[in-house]
Amino acid sequence: MREKIAKLNPRFKNQEPKTLLKHFLKEYEGKIAFSSSFGAEDQVLTDMILKIQSEAEIFTLDTGRLPQQTYDVMNRTNLKYKTKIKVYFPQSRDVERLYQKQGINGFYDSAENRKECCFVRKIAPLKRALEGVDIWITGIRAQQSPTRQKAELLEWDEANMVVKLNPIVSWSQSDVWDYIKENDVPYNVLHDKGYPSIGCAPCTRAVEEGADIRSGRWWWENPEHKECGLHIKDTKC
Repeated sequence: MREKIAKLNPRFKNQEPKTLLKHFLKEYEGKIAFSSSFGAEDQVLTDMILKIQSEAEIFTLDTGRLPQQTYDVMNRTNLKYKTKIKVYFPQSRDVERLYQKQGINGFYDSAENRKECCFVRKIAPLKRALEGVDIWITGIRAQQSPTRQKAELLEWDEANMVVKLNPIVSWSQSDVWDYIKENDVPYNVLHDKGYPSIGCAPCTRAVEEGADIRSGRWWWENPEHKECGLHIKDTKC
């Protein structure tokens, strides 16, 4: 599979995201899915995907600790595109065990605790969501953080045994917002309040203008560690 990806990357390198999506949505119909957190990048891709294929598989991971504004944009998205994006929740027994072990906000105490919380609330539900999927579409951009600078258009995800397709990996933040404005795409109002990247409410805060895009995520940790585990290469969970 790695050899196949190595050949596909040069082939599709200069193609527009819409062209890429049309190809892969048709080629892997029934075996392709897009995961959305309702951030700006994901809203761009939602708009593109549903305009190409209205019944395309789009899902989100509801950790149980999302900001109200994220639920608001979820609702506006469903209404605009006349769809109902699939939601995956963490297993209740796993959340109960996590609480007994860490308390309600134990993720602040250590990176290990935080990663365990992310595993229960995000990674385990993601594995369920990706069952039967060959191509996983994501909104990753190389400019988002130090951990994503080497992201490629197509990548092999060892942890989930799927090919990741990152259609806007080379886009700038300006590209994202230009598309949103030009296409009247619903977006999270927290973006207007200094939140360029939005995750769980207790793990996300506003940042000053011009700051690193993901500096408001897990701000108590080192920048090179700021991933929940969904997009770490060659990591088995």
